[in-house]
Amino acid sequence: MTNIANNIPALDLPVEEHSLDWYRERIAYLATFMTEERFSLFERTLAQRTNYMTILAENTFHPHNAAALMRHCEAFGVQRMHTIETRCSFDPSQNISRGSDRWLNLVRHNSTEEALTALKAEGYRLVATTPHRESCTPETFDVTKGKFALIFGTEHAGISEEAMAAADEYLRIPMCGMVESLNVSASAAILIYQLTGRIRAQVAGWPLGEREQTELLYDWTRLSVKDAERILQRRFE
Repeated sequence: MTNIANNIPALDLPVEEHSLDWYRERIAYLATFMTEERFSLFERTLAQRTNYMTILAENTFHPHNAAALMRHCEAFGVQRMHTIETRCSFDPSQNISRGSDRWLNLVRHNSTEEALTALKAEGYRLVATTPHRESCTPETFDVTKGKFALIFGTEHAGISEEAMAAADEYLRIPMCGMVESLNVSASAAILIYQLTGRIRAQVAGWPLGEREQTELLYDWTRLSVKDAERILQRRFE
């Protein structure tokens, strides 16, 4: 499993060895190199971020669909996204993602089994999105039962049998027309929008915790200030 967080080089010390004050001191210093509007945007955005819901994309083939999934997550406040890449790499089109990948945490898994095991170990319900099961809809799905991972399958074959068998619940978007289903990008946009809205309205404790918000704010300010590492070295070392 590989965790890619905003493409920022890792620090010499593990994240957990730094106190919140360590981060806050450096954030405050880097903020002097940014406009107040930019820094305020970061704070407002982080206040709306959640890991109560996450996305698992299984072998997304088309770069524009990969990019759209990341853009939907960023737009509606889902901070972490997981991918399975046993058949094809997850390679978002930069023309579609438009930099949204810079603000998300992407966790790449080597196999479906690895991804499902990791998510279950973190306490996530596995929710397969499929039109082939008479199951919950975006309106009836119980967001209050605990955090959950929405699983989206490959564009042609859909979700693998392994993931379908491991799923705790199933979720479908009801169709009124002749088509059976929507493509993965459209389905994801509808579900992420509706479910994040319901989470914020119905679930207590949906935002990121104080530490995670602080660490992300530190990453985002480093990402936004030119020569941030050199500036920090001159000030704090």
